[in-house]
Amino acid sequence: MSPVHPFDEAATARAVIDENGTLIHWNEGARRLLGYAPEEVEGGPAAHLLDPADTTAPPEPDTPRWSGTLSLRHRDGHVLSVWLLAHHGEARGEWLVVTPLEAAAPRSPDDPLIRAVLTQSPCAMAVYDERLRLYGINDAMAEVIGLPEARVRGLRNSEIGGKRASEQLEEDMYGVLVSGEGRDVETYLRSGGEDRAHAWLVRISPLTDDEGRVRGVCLAAHDFSEQHKARERLQLVNEASVRIGSTLDVTRTAQELADVCVPALADFVSVDLLDPPEHSGEHHPVPPDPPVTLRRAAHQSVNPGAPEAVVKPGEVDVYPASSPQAGSLVARRTIVAPDATTTLSEWLAWDDRRGARVAEFGIHATMSVPIQARGQTLGVAVLTRYLRPDPFTPDDVLLAEEVTARAAVCIDHARRFSRERQTALALQRSLLPPSLPATAALEAASRYLPAARAGVGGDWFDVIPLSGMRVAMVVGDVVGHGIQASATMGRLRTAVRTLADIDLAPDELLTHLDDLVVRLSTEAGAEGTTGEVGATCLYAVYDPVSRRCSLARAGHPPPVVLRPDGRPQQIDLPAGPPLGLGGLPFESVEVELPEGTVLALYTDGLIESRERDADTSHQLLCRALEQSSASLEGACHAILQALLPVGGAQDDVALLLARTHGLAPSQVATWDIPADPALVAPIRRQVGEQLDTWGLSDAAFTAELVVSELVTNAIRYGEPPIRLRLIHDAATLICEVSDSSHTAPHLRRVKTFDEGGRGLLLVAQLTQRWGSRHIAEGKTIWAELALFEEE
Repeated sequence: MSPVHPFDEAATARAVIDENGTLIHWNEGARRLLGYAPEEVEGGPAAHLLDPADTTAPPEPDTPRWSGTLSLRHRDGHVLSVWLLAHHGEARGEWLVVTPLEAAAPRSPDDPLIRAVLTQSPCAMAVYDERLRLYGINDAMAEVIGLPEARVRGLRNSEIGGKRASEQLEEDMYGVLVSGEGRDVETYLRSGGEDRAHAWLVRISPLTDDEGRVRGVCLAAHDFSEQHKARERLQLVNEASVRIGSTLDVTRTAQELADVCVPALADFVSVDLLDPPEHSGEHHPVPPDPPVTLRRAAHQSVNPGAPEAVVKPGEVDVYPASSPQAGSLVARRTIVAPDATTTLSEWLAWDDRRGARVAEFGIHATMSVPIQARGQTLGVAVLTRYLRPDPFTPDDVLLAEEVTARAAVCIDHARRFSRERQTALALQRSLLPPSLPATAALEAASRYLPAARAGVGGDWFDVIPLSGMRVAMVVGDVVGHGIQASATMGRLRTAVRTLADIDLAPDELLTHLDDLVVRLSTEAGAEGTTGEVGATCLYAVYDPVSRRCSLARAGHPPPVVLRPDGRPQQIDLPAGPPLGLGGLPFESVEVELPEGTVLALYTDGLIESRERDADTSHQLLCRALEQSSASLEGACHAILQALLPVGGAQDDVALLLARTHGLAPSQVATWDIPADPALVAPIRRQVGEQLDTWGLSDAAFTAELVVSELVTNAIRYGEPPIRLRLIHDAATLICEVSDSSHTAPHLRRVKTFDEGGRGLLLVAQLTQRWGSRHIAEGKTIWAELALFEEE
């Protein structure tokens, strides 16, 4: 029999059956098996070749492969029992049916191919006996070990390798020997005589005799270094995407970059950043000119304390053109030293300190990667190796650039956020009161804390002195964060102060403020700004004479009140709609506040928390206020300590505490005045006598003149009843004249020969300030005079 060509199609019987069961292909091997020529069977049903007595079930239509023995009819009529292998085609549903024509005879152990496969297999294999002593290896394993079989036969694996990883592998071999179950092990070892380690997938299998007893183990090693490196690179990139940029802090982000790269890519990593320009805040797209000044943002080392570092975090150092840092920044590409454009030795000759560190630690490879985002160069990351003997490879460069690019975006975002935050914070602090005014009505303390991560918001507070010794307190919160929220807050705060100057009731003031917010939303929409303007607000007016307080709120948390003889509790105050909805009413409530009462006004950032509900926060607020109310400054600190997490609040927090004072009845004098001009002189005398009683004789002349003008003006232009009230504290004397007319007075230009019209002008010149306010019964004209203590 002549030898069969390796690709002789006739050595296999092959037939193709379409999805309808029709034979569409019949080769020479099939003719040799069953005797039919192709033209006799092609186009006919394949079922005709089956023995009718065969009851074997056909394969399922969706089965990808089937194998089994069928009874087939030969052309001469006898039946053959044939083993068949059938593959289901992927395209048109065809079946490829094959069977070998040459019987598989048993192979002798001395068969040359069998012997060759053991010794010449490209897979490194070794056999160990029951004592885990080397029994034999093939050529590939001898090459891996770097020693011939004759030299190492009889040694243990740990003795051949001499490393901790070899000992661990031997423990796995022992486990297979004892259990009789194979296992796969991944390890990282240097092969014999090589200077770098390989990643190995080692498959350990038990070797059994005819009785099933384990007589040894077979070890097959596969070098999968490339796959291992690819997996490590993928893991490092994934780790970088998770770990880098966890905060919007530049220094923290730089440290995360260094942490990710050590020890995965380098033994020491430093991150140096260019300081942003003072005015523009943005780096120029043109590369910097050497020498380059960089600030160390972070570094990381495989050694505790980073002894390799020459520069500490936060310090500035200058890098010449010969340094890898300056070279990569100028070239705007990664530089691995030594390089054609700049060498490590040239730089170290310029910097003795670094030269000493390089010699001390044996640094042999440096890679400098520029940190770039949005076309701007932010800094440079330098990766150094000295414990790892292998140099940086092109794959290492690509990986370092990928990780650094991710970090660059995060650093850029952090710098932009920080810049916007500082701008917004400066804007907001310029809009908030630098200090609270000292008033006779109350003492106050306040705190403002921006959000830890979300950025500066639109929270604000204010204390506004009003006429008649009264004082207004306001706390508000603009929706959103950033410069836009701060700017909106400034507009609302200005509006509140303007509306407070005309002495509107709290509910009326919120109505006007609501109209303003609606207009701001309309303007924002016209300018294409995303989102609508919204805000909440609480406005309160306290009168130390009556010791009553009027309050109204627009969707804002209600205030907490602590009376001298009671426990902290919320004031039952109608919520009101948030500002910006438009057209909805607000409602005021008036409460009596004994002298020494503490009011707590705050924004929702103080009580809202992911860790607890609002009721629990309210209880913490009340407890902290009750325990520390002796000092308002101390109470502010205690409240923030009790309610805010260590890392800072999730939202802006504004807190305003006020302790009320009352004016004694002896500090107030009141007269009901008939509408008779002839009684103005007696009233002046009574005012002078009252001032003498108060010990304010020095202010008598001016006060009598002001009272005379205000009373005369009320008699002439107002409507009865007319009332005069004097109020004083240590620094101020207030004169108030009320009448039933709702017509507000105003200054007018007086001509030379006019007989009247100079009264209010005179009052304005003689007093510290003056004005009018509407009351339920009409109006009140008031004037304030500054008092000075007698020598």
